[in-house]
Amino acid sequence: MTSPVVDVQHVEERPGWSCRARGRPWPCDSARKDLAAAMSPTALRKQMWTRLEVAAQDMPDGPPSELFVRFLRWTG
Repeated sequence: MTSPVVDVQHVEERPGWSCRARGRPWPCDSARKDLAAAMSPTALRKQMWTRLEVAAQDMPDGPPSELFVRFLRWTG
């Protein structure tokens, strides 16, 4: 999976998908801002859908609705 340019501090830490800089669930607010600025809305949604799929494999017990909110709802 190719990642867009994002502040290297605000990248995901797998398998728990937390922000390396903040320890909060990724994508954190800073990562969201950077991701949205780095690509078109369509590319952003595709990228986040791909990451949601990977996160769902890493965290199979996570409720799908929470993953949707976390990875996609904010993309617009």
